[in-house]
Parts: sequence; structure tokens; C-alpha cells
Amino acid sequence: MREREVVVRAAAAEDAAAIARIYNHYVAETIITFEEDAVGEAEMRERIEETRSASLPWFVAVENGELAGYAYASRWKSRCAYRYSVEVTVYVDPACSRRGIGSKLYAVLLDTLKSAGLHAAMGGIALPNEASIRLHEKFGFKQVAHFKESGFKFGKWIDVGYWQLVFTGESSAATPT
Repeated sequence: MREREVVVRAAAAEDAAAIARIYNHYVAETIITFEEDAVGEAEMRERIEETRSASLPWFVAVENGELAGYAYASRWKSRCAYRYSVEVTVYVDPACSRRGIGSKLYAVLLDTLKSAGLHAAMGGIALPNEASIRLHEKFGFKQVAHFKESGFKFGKWIDVGYWQLVFTGESSAATPT
């Protein structure tokens, strides 16, 4: 049996089609995202560029040459005082689930954010989603909110929880200058 090699690297514009393919599975088949229409390659390329232009990271995991997942950070809110907080997102190709790819992506993403001087990361989770809750809590996120019936998809109301990680240590922007 061939050992799986997983490499985490910065996303490139050329990854947009594979990222859209992974994401569109979740759009069409799950409540994990509240988007209801498939996202095309061009739109995904724009989203990657938007993240980069905000000086935030977007990573992909490549397993044996195939894109297996991705993770990125986006601005938490638009007001200036939120500039040290981000929302984090991770998606793994369903064919590659339960292989630790989400954990590898989050490890790199969260380390990058902390090193960049960010202070807090938020993860929004459409509920129920035990796998996502376990992933976030594995990295030290704590549940800070539970919003009842905040989304409507597939003919039903969906709750949303928020988990937060506050970075600690010397690299954190706990006392920005």
C-alpha cells in the first residue's frame, strides 16, 4: 500500500477549479455552508485573490498530487477595531475525509495567523456538525455562541454555533501598538 504524502502550500489561482469542486459538494449536499448555488472557477479565483489582497492566508493540502482540501482566513468584521480577528474556514474533499487533512491545514493556518500577530480566530459551524466541532476543539477553540434557526436551507431551519480561539504568547497582538 502506497503511503499518502500530504503537502500543505499556499493556494494558487490554478487551484480554483479543484477548490470549487470540493466546495460545491458541500453547497449541493450539506448544510455546512449556507450558499445554495454552485460556485464557478472564476468566482473561486476571485475569492482567493480577495483573501490574498487582505494579506490573509489561503492554503491547500495536496495528497499524492491531488488537491484534497483547503483552509483560509477572512476578515471577521469590516470595522477597524476588528483588524486583529479573523474567521477561519476549512473544507476537505469528502473522498479524503478522516485522514487528518483538516488538522494539517488548520495547524499551518493557525500557526501562520498567530505568527502574523493576529489575536483571535472564529469558526462558524452550522449545527449539527460533530466533526467540525471536534476539529475546532482539538485546536483549543471554545464555543462562545449558539444562534438558533439563523439559516434556512433544504427546507429547514439551521442553528449556527461560533467557536473562538484567542492566541496567547509573544507573537499574539494582545497589546497592539
